[in-house]
Amino acid sequence: MFPLDEAQRFVFGLCPPLPPVELALDEALGRVLSETVMATEQVPSFANSSMDGYAVRADDTSGAPVSLAVIGSVMAGHPLGQTVGPGQAARIMTGAPLPLGADAVCMIEETETASDGRTVVIGRELQPGAFVRQPGRDVAIGDVIASAGTVLTPAHLGVLASQGALRVKVHHRPRVGVLSTGDELFSGTDPLPPGKIRDSNRHTLLALLRREGWDGVDLGTVGDDESALVESLSSAASSCDAIITSGGVSVGDLDLVRVVLEKLSTGKMRWMQVAIRPAKPLAFGVLADSATPVFGLPGNPVSAMVSFELFVRPALRRLGGHRVLHRPIVSAIADVDLRRESDGKLHLLRAHVDLVDRFSWRVCTTGGQESHQLHSMSEANSLILLPDGTGVQAGEPINVLLIDPDRLSSDTALVLNAPHGQLGAL
Repeated sequence: MFPLDEAQRFVFGLCPPLPPVELALDEALGRVLSETVMATEQVPSFANSSMDGYAVRADDTSGAPVSLAVIGSVMAGHPLGQTVGPGQAARIMTGAPLPLGADAVCMIEETETASDGRTVVIGRELQPGAFVRQPGRDVAIGDVIASAGTVLTPAHLGVLASQGALRVKVHHRPRVGVLSTGDELFSGTDPLPPGKIRDSNRHTLLALLRREGWDGVDLGTVGDDESALVESLSSAASSCDAIITSGGVSVGDLDLVRVVLEKLSTGKMRWMQVAIRPAKPLAFGVLADSATPVFGLPGNPVSAMVSFELFVRPALRRLGGHRVLHRPIVSAIADVDLRRESDGKLHLLRAHVDLVDRFSWRVCTTGGQESHQLHSMSEANSLILLPDGTGVQAGEPINVLLIDPDRLSSDTALVLNAPHGQLGAL
């Protein structure tokens, strides 16, 4: 059997980041920056007021309250055009440029304006720079705006826009084909014929891709026909950056995916029995003609989902330029005994984990743990990582992989920014 970390290293090593593309700024949300962006302009570009009030010379406020002559008003986007001299002030709005001569702003709440608007009483002494946003206080020329590998958020896009960067270079978002294989698969709403099963994997895997923001391509189903499988994979490789298949990777006579991958790959193909349960069998290869990676996942529904979490998702994140590949792992207290026999494998148990207070996680399993029992996966938001051995007792700590962040409690975000382990390090 292949240790999990060895299998992951092999897969990830054959999934280098895709070439960068240039996108309009408004299309780049969630993309990964492919090159570091440096500031070419300072922000703000001029001294401006952080308050509505009066622009003054700080020295004139000594011994406040003091009365100053009002020489005009400054609005955002409209410089005053005259200098504030000794004994003078100018009405100023938030964001408006500080007029020449002034070096501080008194907020409006601490002033009293004469009824004719020609004088104002400043009610407090001010230091130079009070309520003034100095040039470059937010961003200075030469500052790193965003480093290569940054996942662009709305705030990043705003900072880039403030530099006049209307286009950015980002890593290509993977386009991923999903193909189900096997003569046993049945589509449609008619009653199941004897010996047939409905194809759930294709819908599940496409949904997992959509949740990550990737473009999933439905490649349909292919029976146990080697030539048809070759045609489907070859055709998909012309339009997809990666391909996921389910079924046909075990040791049966008609498990053809691994056979076909051996023929189509560049020699960079492995059929692996990974030391995990479920999802032990995995076929992975790179197609010779297109350099397209193909993930051959097990046919059992839960095994396919676990393989997606351990291999496909982090590999696709690497293709898309992400630096953080794995989901967070937390240490939780087991609510029940988690017994197992030693078999040399890491067991991944479907579970629900939650915070019982703001500092302590608790976890329990969600039902049946056989690889065909998809319903218990639908109730899970995590996978218990039960190492080889005899298990743990209720009340003992155990590591848990968080696989569905949308189904965690609202308090979870308070702790997820703390340092956490990575599955690849197990």
